[in-house]
Amino acid sequence: MRMTKDLDIPGPSSLAATSEGTPPAYILKSPKGAPKPFIFAAPHSGRHYPQGMIDAARIGAHSLRMSEDAFVDHLMDTVPNHGASLLVATHARAFLDLNRGEMELDPEMFNPPLDERLLDISHRVKAGLGIIPKLVAEGLSIYKNQLPAREAFRRIDGVYKPYHNKLQDLLDARQRQFGYAVLIDCHSMPSEAQGARRRGRPTGPDIVLGDCWGASCARELTSLAEELLIRAGFSVRRNVPYSGGFSTQNYGSPNRGIHALQIELSRGLYMNEETLEPRNEFAEVKERLGWFSEMLIHDFARFLPQHERSNLPRAAE
Repeated sequence: MRMTKDLDIPGPSSLAATSEGTPPAYILKSPKGAPKPFIFAAPHSGRHYPQGMIDAARIGAHSLRMSEDAFVDHLMDTVPNHGASLLVATHARAFLDLNRGEMELDPEMFNPPLDERLLDISHRVKAGLGIIPKLVAEGLSIYKNQLPAREAFRRIDGVYKPYHNKLQDLLDARQRQFGYAVLIDCHSMPSEAQGARRRGRPTGPDIVLGDCWGASCARELTSLAEELLIRAGFSVRRNVPYSGGFSTQNYGSPNRGIHALQIELSRGLYMNEETLEPRNEFAEVKERLGWFSEMLIHDFARFLPQHERSNLPRAAE
């Protein structure tokens, strides 16, 4: 099947994303009304596949899309109504993975090979899942041949740096205004047990909360998020098997007043994991997540540790 520059999303037309040309690296949806100290981010929901990638790929549209956190941006798109910013990636995760370090590159993917001394050859890179992935979620090789070395830095300069610069700016601005800032990094995960999934019975937890085993945010944030999600009808697990990716690890620094929590939603809740089409339950799941987000934004200040509350700006300042 021939792919277009933006792959069509199956399902209701309200979920379809189409655009002409190359989009900016991100879409920022600003808070409606007075801003709150929360930033929600969807780094893996992008659906733009540049033509050069399409031409270089050995696999088709459906296989490429298996790496997307499909529809997560739509599930969370009500958070600006409650005072949070929503930062959404536009480019596909298979093109460039924004939840990786800038130099997590596989030198052998490029011609000429990149200088290994300058790279972070992490376990993720070795698994084929670096900042420019070699494989998609099903373990399929993406490219026919090596990529030009300049392509790595073109993608980083054009997509990665603008996204992360904006995210850092948002966190810094909220911290200056409120004395603290909160990043909720939103992802999706395959439901557990491949065989059961194929029979249409998602298994495992509905949601995994990742706080780097307590290192990336105040424990009160994780506990409040867990309580609210359970009240919203979700089953929740902490840190297993997703304790937090690059963004949670890199930005989360509760001692400096920056709290980062990763949320992984089971895809089986809201979409068919084989056809990548939304389920009938999509609207209900979105409504429940909207309630959770509203309550989290509204309630978290009451749960902050006392030393952080004492640092918050006074109303007259």
